Order: sequence, then structure tokens, then C-alpha cells
Amino acid sequence: MSVAVRYYSRSGNTKKVADYIAEAAGVEAVSVDSKDAALSEKVDVLFIGGALYAYGIDDNLKQYLNTLSGDKVGKAVVFSTSWLSKHALDLIKNALSQKGISVESDTLYFKSKAVDGCRDEALKFAKRYV
Repeated sequence: MSVAVRYYSRSGNTKKVADYIAEAAGVEAVSVDSKDAALSEKVDVLFIGGALYAYGIDDNLKQYLNTLSGDKVGKAVVFSTSWLSKHALDLIKNALSQKGISVESDTLYFKSKAVDGCRDEALKFAKRYV
């Protein structure tokens, strides 16, 4: 099974969660603004995460989501961190669905203050899909 973990993080909280997920999957988490973020081959599972910024997701994440297609992603699993709202989960899921990508209904979310204590939960969540 092939797995990729992609994320965008301004504060580092979403990156921490991405790194935990990548640890469980045995892959490297890659920021969507990295030159290495593009999917060169199809992946069975794409973990994709970001946070809510001023009522939307960051433009870097939006642009990356626009590059994805159903022929490169078997299934997407969405995760997010934020101070206030889980709305980024819906925004990411909707963007993926519009691209014809199957999206897992279960998501992973942590309030930003709780990220440091979430490793075990993030590992357990990720292992359900890898």
C-alpha cells in the first residue's frame, strides 16, 4: 500500500500532527509548498491537512488541492488543527470531492493547544488506514 502525507502549517501545529501520521505510515510528511509535494505516482492513501486562517484555508493548500486528481489518489484522509474551529476539515474535504477524490468520512482534529499531547491518538488514527 502506498501512502503520502501532505500538509500546510503556519504555526507548526499541523506539521506536528502530520509528522505523527507519517511516523505511523512509515513515510515522510511533506509541506504542500515544498518542491517535493507533488505526487509523482498514484497513492492509495493521501493524508492531507491544514488549518483555518481567516475563515478559509491557506492559499498554498488551496493551490495544492487544485493539482490533485482522482487518478493520483485512491482515498484521502483529512486532518486539521486550529484555535477555534473545525471548518478547515469541511473546506479540504469539499475541495477533494470536487476533484473526484474519494474522501474518508472520519477526520482527525486537535485544538492547537492540545497538539503536544496528541501523538498516541494521531498514531492510532493513522494506523487505521495504513
